[in-house]
Parts: sequence; structure tokens; C-alpha cells
Amino acid sequence: MIVRKAVFVKSASKLEECPSLKDWNPQAGFPEFAMIGRSNVWKSSLINTLTNNWSLSKISTRPWKTQLINFFLINDERYLVDLPGYGYASSGAKDRGYWIDATHDYFIGRKNLKRVFVLIDGSIPTQRIDVDFISSLEDEHIPYSLVMTKTDKPNQKNFNAHLHSLKAVLEPIVSYMPKIFPISNVSKKWREELLNYIQDLMW
Repeated sequence: MIVRKAVFVKSASKLEECPSLKDWNPQAGFPEFAMIGRSNVWKSSLINTLTNNWSLSKISTRPWKTQLINFFLINDERYLVDLPGYGYASSGAKDRGYWIDATHDYFIGRKNLKRVFVLIDGSIPTQRIDVDFISSLEDEHIPYSLVMTKTDKPNQKNFNAHLHSLKAVLEPIVSYMPKIFPISNVSKKWREELLNYIQDLMW
């Protein structure tokens, strides 16, 4: 898939504020591909890498910066959706609960959601909170795949150990092993594979 055009459309704090399906297609709306993960897992960097536009999604060094559901329209035919990160302890419990509810409503309520991409930090061992989140997607029967970010930070031996550990932890809880994309923002390794995968899921 060649990304010819990528534009920010809007932010939403709840399901009702998401782009109306009727705005684009009276039947179903554009298909949506959502990105989610722990705070500071480089979601914005991934969106910018995929679109080859480093000014598209704002990158912040402050954790828990993304508090809204952000919609980016790609090639006038599909959305990349940046969801609030999960698991940052310094956010107030009330706010965390609101964002979790809004994200859950999005997962359940957006009928044109094709796939959730869960971003996993590939530079560190598997985190329990990521496994718990994946387990919740399994329970809700929400289609998902995994993207391992920060793959340029560890050496190859450590990264392979993290990948092996992730698969070992997931095996008992998943119905089938999800597709895993180890993305590099430096070499852009696996960028084309992920874009082509998104293209294939359109139909």
C-alpha cells in the first residue's frame, strides 16, 4: 500500500463525537484501524512512520499525553485511529476510568473497526498490563494484531528473547497466536508489511 495522502480529521472524547459514518459512506463508513498501547510506547511515531509524515501526529515526551480518540484519514479511504494509552499510574483514577470506558465504547460501538493494533514495547520484557489488555480483547472477541515498537533499542539477542517471552506468555490465553509486526522507526523494517496487511484487511 502506498500512502499518498494523510490528514488529521478530528479528536473525540467519547463514541458520540467520533466521525459520523454517514459523513463518508451511507452504508458503513470508512474502515478503521486503531492503535493502542501503554503510554510512551511510540504510537505517534508509528503513525508518522506508516504515513511518512513526521508532522502528522504530535509526539510528546510527557506520558499519558493522548487523552482523546484521534482520527487520521489515509488516502481518503480509511482511518488510522490513535487511542488513549493505558496504564500510566500518575493519571487520576477518575480520568483513567473515563478513558477506559470511552475506549471500550469505541471498540464495541464502531462497526467499521477492522482491527486493533496493540503496541508492545520491544525494548523491555513483556509487561503484565499488556497481557491483561490482550486478554480483555480476547474476552470481547475484538480482532487484533500486535506491533512491537522500539525494536532498534535492544540488541538482536535481547529483542529475540523479548519476542520469545511474549509468545510464551500469550500462548495459554489466546485462541490463536496473533500476527506480530516488529517495527523499526529508523530502518522502517516491516513498515511495508504492516501497510500491506492493513490493505488486505480492507476487504
